[in-house]
Amino acid sequence: MIAPSQADELIAQHLTCLPIESLPLAQCAGAVLRENIYAERDQPPFDRVTMDGIALDSRAVRDGARRLRIQAMQAAGDPPLTLAGGEHCIEVMTGTSLPSGCDTVVPVERITVRDGAAELAPDLSVAPDQNIHHRGTDTRQGNLLLAAGTRLGPPEIAIAAGAGMARVRVSSQPMLAVISTGNELVEPGEPVLPHQVRRSNAYAIAAALRLHGFQRVADDHIADDLCELRHRLKFHLETHDVLVLSGGVSMGKLDLVPRVLEELGVHCVFHKVAQRPGKPLWFGTASSGAAVLGLPGNPVSTAVCVSRYVLPALAASQGQTPSRPERMALAAPVTVGPPLTLFLPIRIEIDDWGRSWAMPAPTHGSGDFTALAGTDGFVELPPGPNTYPKGFVTRMHRW
Repeated sequence: MIAPSQADELIAQHLTCLPIESLPLAQCAGAVLRENIYAERDQPPFDRVTMDGIALDSRAVRDGARRLRIQAMQAAGDPPLTLAGGEHCIEVMTGTSLPSGCDTVVPVERITVRDGAAELAPDLSVAPDQNIHHRGTDTRQGNLLLAAGTRLGPPEIAIAAGAGMARVRVSSQPMLAVISTGNELVEPGEPVLPHQVRRSNAYAIAAALRLHGFQRVADDHIADDLCELRHRLKFHLETHDVLVLSGGVSMGKLDLVPRVLEELGVHCVFHKVAQRPGKPLWFGTASSGAAVLGLPGNPVSTAVCVSRYVLPALAASQGQTPSRPERMALAAPVTVGPPLTLFLPIRIEIDDWGRSWAMPAPTHGSGDFTALAGTDGFVELPPGPNTYPKGFVTRMHRW
């Protein structure tokens, strides 16, 4: 068996990077950027007024003026006016460009308007640059704003729009197939016999994929039958970029998936990882470039392997810049017995000092998926035998 870190390396070495497509910006939420985006112009592109009020020349106030005649009003989007003289002021709105000849803005709350003039509050002091966001303060024309590999969330979409990008080049969405195997599985809503179980893993996998921005997700359920497995898996290998299978990859007589994949020409990169849960994890690649991740059928194993391997692998195939691993301290001691990496479900708890702790939430085994309700993810503990004390800092993975 290989270590989880070796599994990471092998998956990364054999992944095919997805192609690039150009999409309208409105369709790019959650996509991974495949080009650099640079500032179209200075930001802000002009000296920007940040408060409703009046723009004026501060020298006039310094010389004793407290009542200024309102020359005109300038709204956001209007071309900048020119101040007629120090005894004048111009009404301005938030977001407008600073009128020429003005060097400060007094908020509307600090003036009184009478007979076409603005009177300054008696205790008001005026200095240059008040309530002005100067041109180029945020960034300069040509500066790099977003690097290729960035996942586009709401702030990034706004930045791209501000840079004038009507369309952007992003990674294509992969065609994914979530496939569960097993004669014992029954769909939710269908009659179920005492010796059967609900088909829940496929729903969990598809939910995880969609929550992380992957929308092209097909679904299939294949019985433990060699002919049917060959036919259906051949179809999915020819029509999808990534196959995520649940079940059929262990060592039982009806764990037929590895055998069928080999018959279909899928190269096994590795089978089994020194971890608990999820030891039978299988990974391979087809000549078409399709990747296959075979997850153990026990629900906790499936959930862990999706977060630990499938989602990072898909992000990497989109060219996404790897995120920094999240680390957290244990809220209670944990003993690891076998020489296997332990993936332990946890709940995040916040103490009175605002510190986050990983509170262990162990299951009753890899089939106990009901215990995962309310958990935030799992921590990754080094192989045993060892006891890791409260405060031990280790890597955390969110669902």
